[in-house]
Amino acid sequence: MCIAVFLWRSHPLYPLLLFLNRDEYHNRPTEPLRRWEDGEMVGGRDVVGGGTWLGCTRHGRIAFLTNFREVCSNPNARTRGHLPLRFLQSGKSPTEFAEELEKEFDQYNGFNLVVADVCSQVMVYITNRPPCANSSLVREVSPGIHVLSNANLDSPWPKCLRLKEDFIKLLAGSKGGEFPMKKMTEKVMMNGDKDDEEAKLPGIFQPEIEFNLSSIFIDFQRPNGRYGTRSISALSVKCDGEVCFYEKHLEGDAWKGRTEEFTTQTRNI
Repeated sequence: MCIAVFLWRSHPLYPLLLFLNRDEYHNRPTEPLRRWEDGEMVGGRDVVGGGTWLGCTRHGRIAFLTNFREVCSNPNARTRGHLPLRFLQSGKSPTEFAEELEKEFDQYNGFNLVVADVCSQVMVYITNRPPCANSSLVREVSPGIHVLSNANLDSPWPKCLRLKEDFIKLLAGSKGGEFPMKKMTEKVMMNGDKDDEEAKLPGIFQPEIEFNLSSIFIDFQRPNGRYGTRSISALSVKCDGEVCFYEKHLEGDAWKGRTEEFTTQTRNI
């Protein structure tokens, strides 16, 4: 399902700070954070679909994805994990990519996709599940703090509000300085608090499932197997182009960490 909190163009040192939890069945084959074979891509890989939930490139392109929570889905729909890859591998701007993708929205189950180019300082939010009939499917993301879970961007789900509040506290504690990324991810992304009041839950699934999905960090047994937070990612981009991509991921029952660091480069056109 996934949940992310990010700060965009609102910090003196970091044009982008992003924390993201990937929630998935524990038995789904996954490759952890690494540099891909093309030498350009950095991120984890879903072995089943071949795509990713969060990736970036050495030229400052970033994309991340969450599924939209809904009861019914099309088993023959195209895999959503390819959407971040398509942007990262394309030469299109975030806006151009979004305009192209709009023509294919009906081929996918519900999704939220954020694509950004930190060099041009443009970030776009794309969804094929607008909050109402007249709402835009594509919009540029404004500077500030945003939370994305399994509803529309900045939807006021209780877990999203908790995450935003904790993130704001961490920002205040840093006083505009550098962030200890590993410690910060543990403080805000491993919160297992759940919502006891059924009225606060989205009410899309059965109450027991909604209750177990109501925490930022998820871990519970579903009919198809153990389900929950498989990886916790922290991605930072500094004003000088320095990128730090940290991932804490599960291998069996053990948590392991990896970090990839590089400096963004200008793409030759």
